[in-house]
Amino acid sequence: MKGKIYNVIGVMSGTSLDGVDCAYAKIVKTKTYSAEILLAETIPYPANWQKKLAQAHNLPKAERDALNVQYTAYLGEIINNFIDQNNLRDIDAICSHGHTVLHQPDKGFTLQIGNLPKISMITGHKVVCDFREQDVRLGGQGAPLVPIGDSILFSEYDYCLNLGGFANVSTEQDGKRIAYDICPVNVVLNRYAKELGADYDKGGAFAKAGNIHTPLFEKLNALPYYEAPAPKSLGIEWVHQHIFPIIEPFQLSANDVLATFTEHVAFQLAQNFGNGGKVLVTGGGAFNEYLVERVKKLHDSEIRFREPVSPAGRSVQIIVPENKLVEFKEALVFALLGVLKMEGDDNCLASVTGAKKDHSSGKIYVPDLNIK
Repeated sequence: MKGKIYNVIGVMSGTSLDGVDCAYAKIVKTKTYSAEILLAETIPYPANWQKKLAQAHNLPKAERDALNVQYTAYLGEIINNFIDQNNLRDIDAICSHGHTVLHQPDKGFTLQIGNLPKISMITGHKVVCDFREQDVRLGGQGAPLVPIGDSILFSEYDYCLNLGGFANVSTEQDGKRIAYDICPVNVVLNRYAKELGADYDKGGAFAKAGNIHTPLFEKLNALPYYEAPAPKSLGIEWVHQHIFPIIEPFQLSANDVLATFTEHVAFQLAQNFGNGGKVLVTGGGAFNEYLVERVKKLHDSEIRFREPVSPAGRSVQIIVPENKLVEFKEALVFALLGVLKMEGDDNCLASVTGAKKDHSSGKIYVPDLNIK
């Protein structure tokens, strides 16, 4: 069946601060939607921007507003370079997440910088962005947003797990999509890998070489967030308020922190896969073989089960797809979210975020600054 075709660029910047993901994708609308990544690239952040973004949550409002202006210009430049270097001519829209600086849905507030109207003037293209704010106004968490893409594009999997700055999972439950943030991942692991002279713990080698510190492991697992029901989401402020203050007093080596926190992440992940099934794993953490191995081992052992389950359903099948999908799935989904918005179709699910209703979220900017 011939469908309506959109060629769009999905743009994503995550809390792990590795860079900006740009994915040029073809989205086809028939009775449903299909999507294909045509080409994609991660543009790394230089050290000065990594520092600015890492500290942005502490800035007073005036300085944060100024950073928003600066980052919008910088993000527009990144997108323009991506377009020029790949000689892209057929572009229906740029669908951009921006970069999360503050996320406090309990206070009715979330901020993704880089979503100012002038982004369309800088790029010369229609831009669909700022997907989270409306959901928070409707009483939702404003996160996670990717699960509707999981439901549409990856329905053959029992669970879709993203391992980025934070881990989030989505699945079908009682005929509805549910999703939530599980725990921090790379936003913590990368910090301690840097103490060992690396940007990240490649393959989990540093963690594997360290020793698990049981008192720290138990204290991390005792955080109330992990017992809270969904919908729920995490932000960088939560990590600075709750994770680092637990880790730092123990004065452990970076290897031991990485070993312990990796085990903590694996333990928390393992408890979220019910009786098992097919788990699609994407995001940078999918390349952390040691973490992935620990998740499977903990899930398939007695330590993982809080309630009795049938032995036949105990195994979890962890599937790491091709690298392009591992690295750029979120950018692809934001490309889809932008198309859904342009079509007037829902791109936020109340069952996921806790909002009052399903809705079509985001803002559409065009180069003459007419805002729809």
